[in-house]
Amino acid sequence: MTPDRSDIAVALEGATNFRDLGGLPTASGHTVRRARVYRSDHLGRLSDTDHSRLRALNVTHCVDLRGHAEREATPDHFPGIAMEHLGIEPTVFRRLRDFQLKGLAPSRTDAVALMCETYGDFVRLQGPTFGRLLARIAAHDGALVFHCTAGKDRTGMAAALLLEALGVHRDDIMADYLLTNALYRRDHRLTEQLSEEVLNVLWQVQADFIHTAWRCIDEEFGGVENYLGTQVGLDAAGRERLRERLLESSGPG
Repeated sequence: MTPDRSDIAVALEGATNFRDLGGLPTASGHTVRRARVYRSDHLGRLSDTDHSRLRALNVTHCVDLRGHAEREATPDHFPGIAMEHLGIEPTVFRRLRDFQLKGLAPSRTDAVALMCETYGDFVRLQGPTFGRLLARIAAHDGALVFHCTAGKDRTGMAAALLLEALGVHRDDIMADYLLTNALYRRDHRLTEQLSEEVLNVLWQVQADFIHTAWRCIDEEFGGVENYLGTQVGLDAAGRERLRERLLESSGPG
């Protein structure tokens, strides 16, 4: 049965993809706690009303996964919140600009291929960064939000690893991942000289993207348990700390 998560989105004036990661069931019969971990697009344009809304949610820590130039362009504005940067530099726009420098016009197919390649790179290259995020989540007492620019790729990969470490089924992880397409509204102030069909790929998510990451985890690293332990640095004790903090019993008693 698909869990009811109709109320996980947090309505904000300055962000469109802010949502609760709680409410999902796990293989152990538990449920991910609500109001503990949130994922979002960037927080550089929050209003005073938004600040009040997030304080009411007890959000006390923010982890920014954006690269240096992104943070400089739209720095987070989140008074009273502890900020931490675990930067993952973006590569897709740079790779597409390389096409243009060669006199080529990248197509939708090119954009999809580059996005899938990016997710493979997340798995192969960014395990330690995701590990630092998961360790921060396991150690933090209040509510925490992590984000990148659109809250879809770096954030989506981090959310997928967190949920799988908690024992959430990949079908439910996929459903959460694809919610970005219903929630995120593209910030047209972030402009790129690319065709609309390419931009539609870049500013949305597709199942093939996260499937590419899962294939890499399974085929190159022997599955998620081994990947978390060897590449992410989250050993059995670390996973248990995450579960103690973020899981609750699904039934009575």
